[in-house]
Amino acid sequence: MYKHILIPTDGSEIAGKAIDEGLKFAQWARAKVTFFTALPEYQVPSGEFVSRDDVSLPEYERRSAVQAKGLLDGIAARARAAGVEPRTDYALSDRPWQAIIKAAEKNGCDLIFIASHGRKGLSALLHGSETHEVLTHSSIPTLVYR
Repeated sequence: MYKHILIPTDGSEIAGKAIDEGLKFAQWARAKVTFFTALPEYQVPSGEFVSRDDVSLPEYERRSAVQAKGLLDGIAARARAAGVEPRTDYALSDRPWQAIIKAAEKNGCDLIFIASHGRKGLSALLHGSETHEVLTHSSIPTLVYR
């Protein structure tokens, strides 16, 4: 049976539903959980003009850590209330699917429990699917909540 489940989130409504179902699954399996989110990488200001809104790399990393903590701490509290041992992790990545797989490997997870946004047609072509990429590239078993 699974002992350590990675549940990635982007903060969306469907990811929230997957978190709820992932927690139920973790309770049933008596597994611990790592909640994970990926935030965009730092973009170096380009061109001759630098906006006053541009921030340094250290400041961007600090803000990203605060944002990730804000998202993940509430989820971890829900897990504790449900009797599930939570961990949290985040990464800066413009390829969330890669960050999800790396986080699962780094944290020793034996299952990825991930939401599918259910995009089809042109939307799927334009936006791609992080879930599809995880399924295609990960050797770790992956359960998709839809």
